[in-house]
Amino acid sequence: MGKPLVAFLTGAGISTDSGIPDYRGPSGLWTRNPEHEKLVTYSYYMADAQIRRQSWQMRRDLWTAGVVPNAAHRAIAELESSGVAAVRVLTQNIDGLHQDAGLPSRKVLELHGTSRFVTCVSCGSRGPVAEVFARLDAGETDPACLPCGGILKTATVMFGEALDASVLSEAAAIAKACIVMFAVGTSLQVYPAAGLVDLAVDAGARLVIVNASPTPYDEMAAEVVREPIGTALPRLLRELAVA
Repeated sequence: MGKPLVAFLTGAGISTDSGIPDYRGPSGLWTRNPEHEKLVTYSYYMADAQIRRQSWQMRRDLWTAGVVPNAAHRAIAELESSGVAAVRVLTQNIDGLHQDAGLPSRKVLELHGTSRFVTCVSCGSRGPVAEVFARLDAGETDPACLPCGGILKTATVMFGEALDASVLSEAAAIAKACIVMFAVGTSLQVYPAAGLVDLAVDAGARLVIVNASPTPYDEMAAEVVREPIGTALPRLLRELAVA
């Protein structure tokens, strides 16, 4: 018999202890400034050079903040390395902190892409985001694609863009196969990512929600934890490991 599959659906809340603000929480970026959402909305980004300049500066500021994985990221990686369970992470985050914590990249599905690479919307060329930040440091404010002059964006799924169908299909298969799904630091208001919870529960998985605020799925959960994620998730996974 194979190892039990434990899936984690993670959102912005798991990275707040690393210094990355969430979006919809009490002190979230969009709670404090609803206009901030335009910086990650495709239609605004494509139509307005000023929005692009602000978006690049926001990402540049995060890049230089020196964020590192926190206790919650490390707890998931430690569960995977312990061999107790097969672990898969389905993350809405674009920060790469699950991989930095030691989780193999092949076990992390980045539903909304990654901020560590950029892509051209015209020719599709792709490269490290660090190269664009170097151009920002050199004085460019809205760096264009060097091969074709097109608009560059991070390799993330902005609002108004569709998720990668192959990534979503793989995530759905994991949701249907897991015996436990932890929904961690996510409002469960963004679809189709939130719909993975339905797939897991419908297939018989136990749902555990660890989030500061109520979610639309709380009544469906076997357990809802409102404690700080950095302390709650390591405790829950220690209990899982000895169960």
